[in-house]
Amino acid sequence: MVNSRFSVAIHILSLIASTKNNSHALTSDFIASSVNTNPVVIRRISSQLKKAGLIVSHAGLSGYELALSPKDITLLDIYRAVQAPEDLFAIHDNPNPNCAVGKQIQSTLDDVFSSVQQAMESKLQEETLQGILDHLFS
Repeated sequence: MVNSRFSVAIHILSLIASTKNNSHALTSDFIASSVNTNPVVIRRISSQLKKAGLIVSHAGLSGYELALSPKDITLLDIYRAVQAPEDLFAIHDNPNPNCAVGKQIQSTLDDVFSSVQQAMESKLQEETLQGILDHLFS
């Protein structure tokens, strides 16, 4: 299920992109104050973004830099970096197999939810971090 990690990751990347000339000022404390969360949350998400190849950091220096141009980072890249590989929607376990609805609900919802997730991922692939930045600073 989607949680706030995705929006926080976009927030982090937007801060990094918007302060590219002073990226060393972007400590986890500073970013956390912008997001209004704990710096540990920022470090955890930043680690995921780094592992996905979206940001880089340098030993002995605070701050982060984008590994790619904002136009080359899709929202799907960000989503996949911070979301667990589980499905967007969870289906409840163990419906009653003796019920007309219960015996079919999982396969029915699997089809519907899969289609919705594919549509969402397709749309996220079309959107970039640059588009977010354009909206933020227009």
